[in-house]
Amino acid sequence: HIPRIGDFNESTYYMEGDRGHPVFQTQFGKIAVNICFGRHHPLNWLMYSLNGAEIIFNPSATIGKLSESLWPIEARNAAIANHCFTCAINRVGTELYPNPFTSGDGGDAHRDLGHFYGSSYVASPEGSRTPELSRTQDGLLVAEMDLNLCRQVGDKWNFKMTGRYEMYAKELAAVVQPNFVPNVIHE
Repeated sequence: HIPRIGDFNESTYYMEGDRGHPVFQTQFGKIAVNICFGRHHPLNWLMYSLNGAEIIFNPSATIGKLSESLWPIEARNAAIANHCFTCAINRVGTELYPNPFTSGDGGDAHRDLGHFYGSSYVASPEGSRTPELSRTQDGLLVAEMDLNLCRQVGDKWNFKMTGRYEMYAKELAAVVQPNFVPNVIHE
């Protein structure tokens, strides 16, 4: 997923990937990497989880005015819904560019994107999370993760077992068709 929001029009230097949602078996567990803007797409988290991820890292470079209100809940909700640990990672600081630029929104030219608000944290499958790191200074977060918790929470809530994946697949296949008509029931 490539953002096209204000100053974040990364389509000028990145392209969407086409390799699906790979999970890597490591000595530390099955891990996946949900890059930056991908966190706003719940199906990304789901697909990594269905592929067996126990820990999903989400490295990001996002600014306060854009998404800070979403930050404390997105990765935490993903951890709960997908029975895995999530690591929400964001940079800190303000990057200044040598030449001013405009955002195409009619605003004044500026030399930065805004403040990258840090606040990294780790969320667990049962909903708890670590305190977040600083908004303004680099930091290191070390968290102990009991990967058995992924299975225990999954066995308790059974979100994956009770998912209606065949129905979702059928409806998603219809949504991408040019003649798609939403299923809206009118009074």
